[in-house]
Amino acid sequence: MCTTSLTDSTSLSILGTPDRVWVIGSIHADIDKLFAIHDDLLTKIQKGDKIVYTGNYIGYGFAPKETIEELLTFRRLVLSIPGFLPEDIIYLRGSQEEMLNKLFELPFASDPETVYLWMLGNGLSSTLDGFDLDRHDGLYAARSGVMGMCRWTGKVREALRSIAGYDKFMAHLKRAAHTDKNIETPMLFVNAGIDLNKPLNSQGDNFWWAKKNFRDIHKAYDPFSRVVRGYDPDHKGVYVNGVTATIDGGCGFGGTLACAAFDHGSELVDLIEA
Repeated sequence: MCTTSLTDSTSLSILGTPDRVWVIGSIHADIDKLFAIHDDLLTKIQKGDKIVYTGNYIGYGFAPKETIEELLTFRRLVLSIPGFLPEDIIYLRGSQEEMLNKLFELPFASDPETVYLWMLGNGLSSTLDGFDLDRHDGLYAARSGVMGMCRWTGKVREALRSIAGYDKFMAHLKRAAHTDKNIETPMLFVNAGIDLNKPLNSQGDNFWWAKKNFRDIHKAYDPFSRVVRGYDPDHKGVYVNGVTATIDGGCGFGGTLACAAFDHGSELVDLIEA
């Protein structure tokens, strides 16, 4: 039997009124930088804080399995601290996770070979390598028809599920997260961007396949005082203006993994990079 996506997470996460929100940018399977950020973060987080991972846990880097395992290990560690609850740690879906999700729809694509080749060039190649999957097998499967592609995507699914807790992790990825809209300075957290002309519940793919003009936004996206993203497709580094923030140091592309804290007034109060 050929099934499609591993997950269909469509919900938003509402963070309430935290003291601080720690935002971790795109990791891109750079496990050493993630270790370093987690070590530092563990000394800084306090009861009343939230942690938001902004997606792109995998892709481009060569330790996707180890990265997801570390995310789950760190979650257990944080939850062992008195006062922290499961809802204090939020994982957003990034473009890499969305692409992996779409991989399982390739058997039904009109031109699976072209789509697959595009995916390989946009981060999937190293993810497959990290799970000891031969990318060429996928190409042969794409050329062999629906049943061949179904068999190959089934093999990919089995490899991903070698990570304990993988299905549950993917199923709980959120499209976006935001603090309480009724406070004075609510914040919205996304993977890559938004369309200012669309309401929140109509953003669709804009959360991860954003236009490249996010830095040019100088008008607040009502009702939010600030929109924070964790991935910049142009890799220009951490950037904060009056109404937006980009927390992406270029991890996976020769840069740093960035983690920033915002207070309840939506102001940047701490920044750590590794």
